[in-house]
Amino acid sequence: MARYARNELRPGLKVLLDGAPHEVLAAESEKPGKGQVFTRTRLRHLLTGRVNEKTLKSGDTLAAADVQELELQYLYADGEAGVFMSPETYEQHAAPAAAMADARPWLQPQDRCRVLLYEGSAVRVTPPPFVELEVVETDPGVRGDTAAGGVKPARLATGAVVRVPLFVEAGEAVRVDTRSGEYAGRARR
Repeated sequence: MARYARNELRPGLKVLLDGAPHEVLAAESEKPGKGQVFTRTRLRHLLTGRVNEKTLKSGDTLAAADVQELELQYLYADGEAGVFMSPETYEQHAAPAAAMADARPWLQPQDRCRVLLYEGSAVRVTPPPFVELEVVETDPGVRGDTAAGGVKPARLATGAVVRVPLFVEAGEAVRVDTRSGEYAGRARR
């Protein structure tokens, strides 16, 4: 199994810490006036999402985590879990509700997502950066009503609610940034 020295740690790297998979969020090396060089790291536990801080001394190493990041196609929701399929091999993977928490409001069947697998089971689902969804319900825009900044809430086909400009009506498709949950424009169809 590959091991990383403290000076090889970079953001995005997946490592094992105390037998559990973590993602490196930040790694900063420091050289005090006296003593050894050390690295302060911030790591996100891939199973729980909790962020930990760890200080590594000059001889410390961390093992590489056995994780895969695959682009899979979302098929359907099976209760709280989501079912994904590899378009090349047709192999299916189930993602539990905890892994889909951030992605659920944006996913529709046939969407392609990044799925992080640890020991064969899904631990995180990342939706595409932008999705195009239909507005199913919104209040009519009243001309001159700009007290709220010229925006109104709109319910999308997946159940998510985003703030859209006053001119957007039910039945239109909008483009949404899934990282921030904000309206990004009208969909080009």
